[in-house]
Amino acid sequence: MAGDVPIQNWFPVFGGVLSLLALWGAMRAGRKRRFVDNLPTSKTSGVFIGFVEVKGTAETANPLTSHLAAARCVQYSWSVEEHWSRTVTETYTDSQGKSQTRTRHESGWKTVDNGGEALDAFYVRDDCGHVLVRPEGADVEAAPVFSETCGRSDPLYYAKGPAHSVMDSDHRRRFSESAIVLHAPLYVLGQARERSDVVAPEFAHDKAAPMFLISTRDEKQISSGFGWTFWGWVVFGLVLAVAGVVVSDVGLDRDVAARLLSCLLPAAGYLFAVALAWVWMAFNSLVDLRQRVRQAWSLVDVQLKRRHDLIPNLVSVVTGLTGHEQKLQTELAAMRSQLEATPPGVAGPDYRACTTLLVAVKESYPELVAQASFAKLQRELVDTEQRIALARGYFNDIATHYNIRLEIVPDRFLSRLGAFTPQPLMAANDFERAPVKVDFAQ
Repeated sequence: MAGDVPIQNWFPVFGGVLSLLALWGAMRAGRKRRFVDNLPTSKTSGVFIGFVEVKGTAETANPLTSHLAAARCVQYSWSVEEHWSRTVTETYTDSQGKSQTRTRHESGWKTVDNGGEALDAFYVRDDCGHVLVRPEGADVEAAPVFSETCGRSDPLYYAKGPAHSVMDSDHRRRFSESAIVLHAPLYVLGQARERSDVVAPEFAHDKAAPMFLISTRDEKQISSGFGWTFWGWVVFGLVLAVAGVVVSDVGLDRDVAARLLSCLLPAAGYLFAVALAWVWMAFNSLVDLRQRVRQAWSLVDVQLKRRHDLIPNLVSVVTGLTGHEQKLQTELAAMRSQLEATPPGVAGPDYRACTTLLVAVKESYPELVAQASFAKLQRELVDTEQRIALARGYFNDIATHYNIRLEIVPDRFLSRLGAFTPQPLMAANDFERAPVKVDFAQ
């Protein structure tokens, strides 16, 4: 009967279940590592809508001042811990039924105060520009900026700590603080979206995004950390799978060969499960990367369609507000030619041509400047050119990295299995993006 089965026989089952849970933890860490490794590092001038990573320095015009280190920063958190110790006397009955006493020493640290503050938004700046970051909802990894342990004789003890003490206090306090200091190197990985105030991107929390990380560690350290976590869970799962069998064999009269075989079978099964899980994870990451390439192209296509729909309206307004001067008609004909050269979904030879012609028309006919409809369409066209430049830069970055992943081992074998093909890059001339003026603290 099932109720008569010794609990010892269930240990292999428990070990197998726990090892699969450890494998799940390993795959989760491995997936995050591939997110970090698979995404190209974009320059801030090339960030557009999508899952992106950037490197730069933390910047803002109005920095915070941290509580303990008084460092200028964009985010900080601090804590004060107090040490306590006590001697506990216990009464117990020994094996002979006599009452005995013994003492035990206990000690530890208890948090007595903590706090922190963060800006609603700050910038990451590199050699090409800057991008806005809204850190709410992100996993923030700040760097230590203050760490000190002191007694009551130190002014810091009460100056930055509470006046009350914990029970059994030793009157020693440990002060620690971490922060993202102004101008400090920063790594950001997350979902970028278009800002509502200007034509520029920003990082913000997105429930659909797999990660949103803001870290003072560099990309190599973050990837290495996920890698160690991955292998740690794999090894731990292997130990659990074997331990279940070893424990169940305790007390059984079996020879060494039989014991060794009983350990090798679950170990081999677990390693086979690890191999299958890795293939599944790696293949899915390539699929995810391919979808991001397609999404990046769709963003370019949307902006080209937007411009295609906008230019006829601009031509119509200009035609209705001016006479029939030969020069104007020549310029409008050039605009129409540019429109025909760049149908929706196709990159044309020169995306600045429309804007250049528009400026020429405005200079020749100053009365157009006063027309609200003309001014609005002019702004829309310039904004569209900027959006196209942003989208093209992001597409080429992600497509280049995707093509590299298809060529390196072991992803190369998986790419053949899944019939993945390289993505051609988009070639176009003279993309421009107008800078967004922002003042930073020095």
